[in-house]
Amino acid sequence: MEKTLEVNRRLNCCTEVLLESWDQLEDVDSHKDGLLYGVPVSIKENIGYKGHDSTCGVICKLDLPATGDSVLVEVLKRQGAIPFVKTNVPQGLQNFDCGNPIYGQTLNPHNPQKTSGGSSGGEGALIGGGGSVLGLGSDIGGSIRIPSSFCGICGFKPTANRLSLRGASSCIRGQKSVLSSLGPMARDVDSLALCMQALLCDHMFRLDPTVPPIPFNQQVYQSSKPLRIGNYENDGYAMPSPSMGRALRETKALLEKAGHTLVSFSPPRLIYAMHELIVRGLLGDGGTTLLSHLKGGPVDLCLRDQIIPYSLPRTVKKILSILLKPIFPRIAASLDSLRGVGSVQDLWRHHADVEDYIHEVIAEWRRCELDVLLCPMVGPAYIHNYPGQLTSTLTYTIIYNLLNFPAGVVPVSTVTAEDEEELRHYKGNYGDLWDKLYKKAVTGGEGLPVAVQCVALPWQDELCLRFMREVEMLVREDKK
Repeated sequence: MEKTLEVNRRLNCCTEVLLESWDQLEDVDSHKDGLLYGVPVSIKENIGYKGHDSTCGVICKLDLPATGDSVLVEVLKRQGAIPFVKTNVPQGLQNFDCGNPIYGQTLNPHNPQKTSGGSSGGEGALIGGGGSVLGLGSDIGGSIRIPSSFCGICGFKPTANRLSLRGASSCIRGQKSVLSSLGPMARDVDSLALCMQALLCDHMFRLDPTVPPIPFNQQVYQSSKPLRIGNYENDGYAMPSPSMGRALRETKALLEKAGHTLVSFSPPRLIYAMHELIVRGLLGDGGTTLLSHLKGGPVDLCLRDQIIPYSLPRTVKKILSILLKPIFPRIAASLDSLRGVGSVQDLWRHHADVEDYIHEVIAEWRRCELDVLLCPMVGPAYIHNYPGQLTSTLTYTIIYNLLNFPAGVVPVSTVTAEDEEELRHYKGNYGDLWDKLYKKAVTGGEGLPVAVQCVALPWQDELCLRFMREVEMLVREDKK
């Protein structure tokens, strides 16, 4: 607790201390056989804990304390863990910075000029800063993986509904096109796997019978058979920074040297998926529900630029997209998608299109005979307030929320002076406003962590974690 408070003084990553944890400590011996016996666990602010708010950083959710623990908090306690602190989030959760009008801005543990990422940014900063060994976050577009990447820790987004979401708060509840997951964040992959093993227990399956009763498959996680690994360095939408590209190439070389087979792969029709399926689906109501949660209070600086187009009338969005198309085709297409879906019939058609796209990607995956996939991870950490202007770079993470593929992040390197020099010549795939902003956002990152992303097919969470552990082990041996 002392270390946590010291880290919080530097980074402003915690929202409140759960004083009930002291009472739990006195009774912890009753769960001595739990897999997480005695382990202090930090939890993201939107995860329900009895008697405490889950504000999601918005004023309208203040003073509405949870009437009971969320399912995962109940299971953590049953496994002997001690949830002891809640951690900061961006306003409304739909952003990968980490500031809100209630709790303020969280800083990156490696460089205070940089953001910790979001929306599980408080978790990333606290664990990355040494104030927690294990935390729970949530992820709808990279919200576990991005802060893990920015803060130099490991993070895992399971298949949606592998872990219960009951008791977790949201500002866009009911949206079903792009699915959210709760998942663990820690300093190493074994801790993530242990947490998953602890949570995937009979107690959770009883508390939430809508979760498939699939216990953790230790045999798959501990397997050492060679893997057939798909990989891509540039998704064609957002060109990776020099450090992102280098981290992927170096990891790929280590995997090949270890006897794994690497093959080229990239998700088909990614530009279509980003605009027509992800943006149009995630903001199917044109952003109305999210904006309604922001009424009655100030809008945080980190979110302001992002939501300006949300409040424009649908007709204005359409006209602007037509006018911008010849100059900024990517921005124009995104603006058009922000109009959302027009009717219930359109929404059903949209859900059918998402379903078709998922099976299209799986068919390509099968054609290449892949076990897992290695791809770049958003990074290094951005300067504060840039994420709200740069939703374009989310293609590397949010595509796996749309597909509902488990995905995790492993830190593999740090930004070098050579990376920074190469960044000076960065043009991007489009050379548009977003590419120019991205170059500014990641400048000054020397010494910051750089990660790679590991992906598997739905419900193969243990295989994804096994791949992450392989990457972690090879990088560790290489550094020795």
